[in-house]
Amino acid sequence: MRDFAARRLDKVRESATIAVADRAKQLRAEGVDVVDLSGGDPQFDTPAHIVTEAINAIRRGDTHYAPSRGIPALLKAVQRKLADDNGVEYGLDEIIVTPGGKHAIYSTLVATVEAGDQVILLSPAWVSYEPSVRLAGGEPVYAPLQADEFRITSEVLRSVDAPRAKVLIFNTPNNPTGRVATREEIEAVAEFAEERDLLVISDELYEKLLYDGREHISLASLPGMRDRTVTVNGVSKSYAMTGWRLGYLAAPRALTSQILKVHQHSVTTAATFTQAAAVAALEGPQGVVAEMLAEYDRNRALVVKALNSLPGVNCPTPEGAFYAFPKVDSADSLEYAQCLLDGAGVALTPGVAFGPTGEGRVRISFATSPALLENAFERMAALLRSEPAGRPA
Repeated sequence: MRDFAARRLDKVRESATIAVADRAKQLRAEGVDVVDLSGGDPQFDTPAHIVTEAINAIRRGDTHYAPSRGIPALLKAVQRKLADDNGVEYGLDEIIVTPGGKHAIYSTLVATVEAGDQVILLSPAWVSYEPSVRLAGGEPVYAPLQADEFRITSEVLRSVDAPRAKVLIFNTPNNPTGRVATREEIEAVAEFAEERDLLVISDELYEKLLYDGREHISLASLPGMRDRTVTVNGVSKSYAMTGWRLGYLAAPRALTSQILKVHQHSVTTAATFTQAAAVAALEGPQGVVAEMLAEYDRNRALVVKALNSLPGVNCPTPEGAFYAFPKVDSADSLEYAQCLLDGAGVALTPGVAFGPTGEGRVRISFATSPALLENAFERMAALLRSEPAGRPA
C-alpha cells in the first residue's frame, strides 16, 4: 500500500510544548508526581464576568453560526482596542476573528506564501512558526539573534541569506525569551521590511504582560508599516482564556479579503459564544489583567532567584510574558529536559524547539502557583546538586 502522507510533512515536527505536556500527563496517569512548567497556560480561571457573558450568550441562543469574519460587537471591540491601545486605525472589514492566535498566523501564511517563498524567523522563535511556514509551502530561514541578550539589530537582519524572502514573523513580548523589543529594535525591523519589501506578521499575544514599566509598541503604528503588517493578537494570555480559542488579526483590506478565504474554507468561524466572552474581556474591567500580572511578577522574582541559585544555570530576568529562558550546562537541551522529567518529575521545554539559538537553554513557564514553582525548584536542586558540575547524566 502506498504512503498516503504528504511529503511536506516529513520536515514538520510535532509541537515540542504539546509533546512535553502530553508526556507529563501520561506520567501522571501512571501515578508519577509531575510538576509541569512546560506550557503557556495561566494558572488563573477565566474572570467571572467573562464566563458569565458566555453563559448568557448560550442561554439566549447564541449557539449558531456567527458571521465568518466575526460578530459585529467583537469586531467593533477589537477596532476600538487597536485604536486606543496600539494607535492603529482599521476598518471593520480589515479585522478577522479566529479560533486562536495560531490560526490567525497560519491563515495569513497560507494566504501569502507560495512554493519557494522564504519566511524569516528571528531565533529563538515560537515552536509553531517553522511548522506553519512549512505547512503553507514556504521555506523557513532563521535569523539567529546573539545568545547573550537576543537583541534585534540591523546587522543581524541584513546578514540573513534569504533572497526569496516574502514574509518576516516578529514577536514581542517574546515567547520563549521573555524579552520586550525596544523602539530601536522595532524600528530596525520596520526599516528592514521596507528595504526587502517584506510583509511582517506581528505576533502581539503577550502585549499586556509587561514588567518594570516597559512599553509595548505595535509595529503597524510605525510610519509606513500599517500597509505591510498583519497584527495578530487574542485574549488567551492576558485574560486567562487559553481554552476558549479566540484570537484575531488586523491587516490591510486587500490582504484580509484573501486571508478570509482561507478562514472560511478551513474553520468557517470562531464559536459564537466565545466571541461574546471576548467582548466582555476587551470592554469589561481591566483590573483583572493587572491582578494577574502582579502575581506573574511575584513569580518572576521567585523563578529568577531560584534558577540562578542552581548549579550550571544562568537565568536573565524576563521583561515580559511569563517565561524564563535560562542557559543550562548542557549542549543538548532535549536530553537535559528529559533527565529533569525522568529524574526529578519536572517538565520543561527544551530550548532547541525554538530554533538554533535556543539550544543550550530550556523554557520554564511561571504562569502557575508559587507553591508549585518552589516544589519544582526543590526537585531540580536535589537532582542537579547530585550530578557532576550540576549536569544531569
